Amino acid sequence: MSFISIAIFFAVILLTLYITYWAAKQTQTASDFYTAGGSLTGWQNGMAIAGDYLSAASFLGIAGAISLNGFDGFYYSVGFLTAYLVVLFLIAEPLRNLGKYTMADMIGSRFGAKKVRGAAALNTITIVLFYMLAQLVGAGALIKLLFGIDYWISVLIVGIMMLIYVLFGGMTATSWVQIVKAILLMIGTTVISFLVLMKFNFNFVGMFDIMRTATDHGESFLHSGVVYKDPIGLISVLLALVLGTAGLPHILMRFFTVKDAKTARSSVVYAVWIIGIFYVLTIFLGFGAAKFVGSKAIIAENAAGNMAAPMLAGVLGGDALESFVAAVAFATILAVVAGLVLSGASAIAHDLYAEIIMKGKVTEKQQVKAARIAAISVGVVSILLALGSEKLNVAFLVSLAFCIAASANVPTILMTIYWRKFNTTGAVASMLTGLITALVLVAVSPNVINPVPGAAFFVGEPLFPFVNPAIISIPAGFLAAIIGTYIGAKRHEEAEVAYAEVRFKAETGYRGL
Repeated sequence: MSFISIAIFFAVILLTLYITYWAAKQTQTASDFYTAGGSLTGWQNGMAIAGDYLSAASFLGIAGAISLNGFDGFYYSVGFLTAYLVVLFLIAEPLRNLGKYTMADMIGSRFGAKKVRGAAALNTITIVLFYMLAQLVGAGALIKLLFGIDYWISVLIVGIMMLIYVLFGGMTATSWVQIVKAILLMIGTTVISFLVLMKFNFNFVGMFDIMRTATDHGESFLHSGVVYKDPIGLISVLLALVLGTAGLPHILMRFFTVKDAKTARSSVVYAVWIIGIFYVLTIFLGFGAAKFVGSKAIIAENAAGNMAAPMLAGVLGGDALESFVAAVAFATILAVVAGLVLSGASAIAHDLYAEIIMKGKVTEKQQVKAARIAAISVGVVSILLALGSEKLNVAFLVSLAFCIAASANVPTILMTIYWRKFNTTGAVASMLTGLITALVLVAVSPNVINPVPGAAFFVGEPLFPFVNPAIISIPAGFLAAIIGTYIGAKRHEEAEVAYAEVRFKAETGYRGL
């Protein structure tokens, strides 16, 4: 690798470290650490949301999935983008009006019971670990490709850097790293897409005609069915993708970094535009990798296809472009894992320690210290899990995190805001049922038990036929919410009275009651 290539890579890393150094001076209180003091503007938070959302699954996983599986890989792009409409119209404004630092704060504004906050914190930690696993797997494969470093060393490097961002800079550093990363990611993706189109003589229609015969899949490459042969299994994946974003703790936490609900709503609009443009460009990344890199070379480097985009950059633009793309992908991963660590740490330090164990009687200094200790704990556990997951596709791992979020969090969030009769029993039942159902079904799915040797952790016939259990686990979460609410109706007669206050605050943002 040339000196210029190495310089490009480390320049991006040094930029993010400087941002952390600057942000560390701004981070004094718990509000600064968790939410950047609510100081971000609409466009800033929109860029940060895009930076948070366009993770390794998007840049590495989706590009790889499209290059290997064609149209079936593009389902991830469609699902991830559509998901933000759910967030925009149903979640963003009420969440900002009701919450303070975490999703549990929003639910706790209606239900003061500790068990509700505890269940919400448990869901957050579980989702963070799944999502974090995807990012670390992508990072390990990326550094291995670029520098030839062993996978486990690469994972440790990423883990140490993400902790530096969070421990010293908090949400301010995380947000600005995400903003810078979003800008660099869009530049890199646009350049690669331009080079791919140039190879196809800027003929968009002609590109599709060429791709009909460019891969071993033939005509099937441009149609659904390469991976998702069962329409019910496909519906299950799409349900997880479309509804999951509304329950992802590191995304929901971003709405507390702005001053009011109007700004939260505008930030979603900015994010949707950036994310939408990016996902259209993933077509060029995937097609270009399939045509100019080839599935055999992609699989040889990484069986899950996670290195398709950097390899395409190397083929089209040489070492310099490959290094820039790899650096951007690395910054992408660092930005996302920093946000994930922060949301996991907030669940442990704020929800479990400060609100449940200490009953809200903690100082700012104690809470920030607890958050930093929790961040280290989340980071270490994630690194240990990632060390044994090298062969898993990062887009698949993220889809599982989306499934858990959609099953365990979304029913509770929506019913907290919109159902008058909803009560504590219903909230706890919904969160735990969605979480347990999703985890159990994943454990007996083809991703864990597979008849093909090497395709999963265990060899054998799966007990559950679909790769993503959302089609079962999401309805289970809603059904548990309804049943739990009616079972606990007599014990929680005050629920409907509390609802009037919560709905008023959700719509107006007024906290004076």
